[in-house]
Amino acid sequence: MGPQKLHSLSRRGFCMCCLGGAAFAAGAGWLTPRQAFAEARGIVSLIKDSAAKAVITTYKLRGNVSVLEGSGGNIAVLTGPDGKLLVDAGIGVSRPQLSKALAELGSEPVARLINTHWHFDHADGNEWLHAAGAKIIAHENTRKHLASIQRVEDWDYVFLPSPSDAVPVDVFTKNQDLTFNGASLALRYYGPAHTDSDISVMFTEANILHVGDTYWNGIYPFIDYSTGGGINGMIAASDANLAVAKDDTIIIPGHGKPVSNKAELQEFRDMLVAIRDNVGNLKQQGKTRDEAVAAKPTAAFDAKWGQFVIDPGFFTRLVYEGV
Repeated sequence: MGPQKLHSLSRRGFCMCCLGGAAFAAGAGWLTPRQAFAEARGIVSLIKDSAAKAVITTYKLRGNVSVLEGSGGNIAVLTGPDGKLLVDAGIGVSRPQLSKALAELGSEPVARLINTHWHFDHADGNEWLHAAGAKIIAHENTRKHLASIQRVEDWDYVFLPSPSDAVPVDVFTKNQDLTFNGASLALRYYGPAHTDSDISVMFTEANILHVGDTYWNGIYPFIDYSTGGGINGMIAASDANLAVAKDDTIIIPGHGKPVSNKAELQEFRDMLVAIRDNVGNLKQQGKTRDEAVAAKPTAAFDAKWGQFVIDPGFFTRLVYEGV
C-alpha cells in the first residue's frame, strides 16, 4: 500500500476526490462514468499525494545492497560497476527524493529494475526509471496487468494501462537467474499469493531476500483477489520464503519495517494461519461476512498487526473471501 506516514490513519480517513482528472478521462472515452469515479477517489489517490512529499530513508545492508523506505513499497538497490539494480520502483511522484537517495549511493547509472508484482506502489516509477536507463524485468503476469486496464475491487479503483516504456520487456513464467555487479540473483515465482504476479528476489552471496508484498512486517497485509491473490496463497508464499531463508538471512518485506528476519517472518506466517482458521470456522458455521467481522476473529493479533491501513475489519473481510 503506502508510506509509513499513513500509520496513524484509519481506513475511513482515506476518502478523497479528484473529479477534474476523472472527468477528463471519461470525456476522452477511456473509462465509463462509474470507472472514472473509481479512478478519482480513495486510498490510491491519497497514497500518491503522500508519496510526493515522503522522505526517503536509506538502510545500508551488506554485499552492496541497500533498502530505501518511503515511496510505496520498500526498494532494494544493488550498486556496482555494472550500474544500479533496483527491486521495485516506488511511486512516480517520489522521483525527486528517490533520485537524490540513489545518487547518494554512488554515481553509477540505473541499469536494471525488477518488479516484484504489478501494483502501483511497486511499479509506478517504472517509466522514469526506464528513461534513466533501466531494463525492466518481471513475471509475465506483471506485464499483462500493467499493459491493460485493471480494476481492484477492494480499492474501488481502476488503473489505466501503463505507458509502453513502463511495461517490462524481459519477462519469465516461473524462475529466472541473473548475474549483475558480480552478484547472483535468483528470481522465483510464487504462484498466486498477494496477486498472481508475485516474485521473490534472492541476493545469493549477500543472503538478502526481497519478498515483495507476500510479507508485511508488523501490519496486516492487503490481498488482491481481483488479480489472483488469496489468503491460502499468501500462506504458501510465506512457507516458500521460510524454506529459503536461513537464521541470518536479511528479509526485505514489501511494507512495514524494511529490515526483517526469519523469526519475524515466521510470526507473520503463524498470524495468517491462525486468522485464516478462525475466519474459516466462522464461515463454516454459516456466518455472513459482516457477522464474521463482528465476531472479531483477529482480536488476539490486532494490537500488533491492526494499526495500519488494513484494519481488523478490512482484513477479516479479505480473509473471508478466500476461505
